[in-house]
Amino acid sequence: MMNTLRSLLFYVVYGASLIPHASLCVLLGWTLPLKTRYRYFVQWNRFVVWWVGVCCGVTFRMEGRERIPAEPYVMLSNHQSPWETLFLYCEFQPLCAVLKRELLRIPFFGWALALLDPIAIDRSKRRSARESMLEQGRRQLRQGVSVLVFPEGTRGEPGQDRKYYTGGAELAIASGARIVPVAHNAGVYWPAHQLVKRPGIITVVVGEPIDSTGREARELTEQVKRWVRQTLGEADA
Repeated sequence: MMNTLRSLLFYVVYGASLIPHASLCVLLGWTLPLKTRYRYFVQWNRFVVWWVGVCCGVTFRMEGRERIPAEPYVMLSNHQSPWETLFLYCEFQPLCAVLKRELLRIPFFGWALALLDPIAIDRSKRRSARESMLEQGRRQLRQGVSVLVFPEGTRGEPGQDRKYYTGGAELAIASGARIVPVAHNAGVYWPAHQLVKRPGIITVVVGEPIDSTGREARELTEQVKRWVRQTLGEADA
């Protein structure tokens, strides 16, 4: 019961803080350079990560922060929870996420998100979505912005063996960028489709960058998948 009450309080403040912050982002964002927008816009992400720790006891620890390259990269992360979308955006800047286009239609949140120039794709059109991701992803990398891709596409349950799509690896190969793998267990404490948060410490591990030169997309993707599962202590697929 206490976890339920704390989770309800979390969402009250979550929603109440989102609307004014997103409104300011929309009103002021057009006047700011892109990288300045990142620094300001993701302060709400930082607040939510802090607030879920204070209110619900969901904190985190990170390993391997020093492994992040100085040059732009393609980050491939497993996807379990809303938490990692907030955390990765504010922890690694500037970072452009590949996401479904429908998110940009959400009032306030989506409008502000659109000003960060994400790679928004139409998942119902797989061929054009792939081409759009490669084109926009190469442009972002050339501009010094790293790209975040969730190879699973959508959020899944912790421990669930899910297919990893090759789009992120294809982008790395096409652009010559290195892949930075990330593993976490956020879904254990902030489940994707449940109201109640579970107190605990989310573990985030940043792996060694992987050179994409001369590699094949499926091979690279499977390498990342194996590393994520092994890092999280799950059985190999």
